[in-house]
Amino acid sequence: MTSTFDDLLEANRRYSQTHEGGFDGIARAGVLMVTCMDSRIDPLAVIGLQPGDAKILRNPGGRVTDQVLVAIVLGVSLLKVERVVVMEHTRCAMATSTEADVKEKIGAKSGTDASWMTIGVIEDQESTVRADVNRVRSHPLVPDSVSVGGFIYDVDSGLMTPVD
Repeated sequence: MTSTFDDLLEANRRYSQTHEGGFDGIARAGVLMVTCMDSRIDPLAVIGLQPGDAKILRNPGGRVTDQVLVAIVLGVSLLKVERVVVMEHTRCAMATSTEADVKEKIGAKSGTDASWMTIGVIEDQESTVRADVNRVRSHPLVPDSVSVGGFIYDVDSGLMTPVD
């Protein structure tokens, strides 16, 4: 019986032959990154790190949601996270459409009304990054000793620009 996942399982078998394992789950570089799920972003490579160095949280638009805040609190409390990177990116679908447009596209593709969903499109990336950085900095369970920075990653040049 063939599966739609056979290619992935085969790739995993090859990967497992050289996988060293043994990580303890701690962010060795003390970094946690919140970024978009966009496949053009290789989060560890963007900041020069390797597997085991950082916690990576991804969602549409790279937003600091309630669940992301829970993960950040766990990271800074239990997993030695000392720096949080909030990174959106250029040419993001979440920043180039309206809420209504995205819902309409989802509804058309699925054949089901999507107007009830909250998508969370981004109207102004710099303002959104600033607000998300502030959301992390002001959380009562994130100590002041944790550095939080906001950035916009250019998917064409590969450069991160700080958002003040």
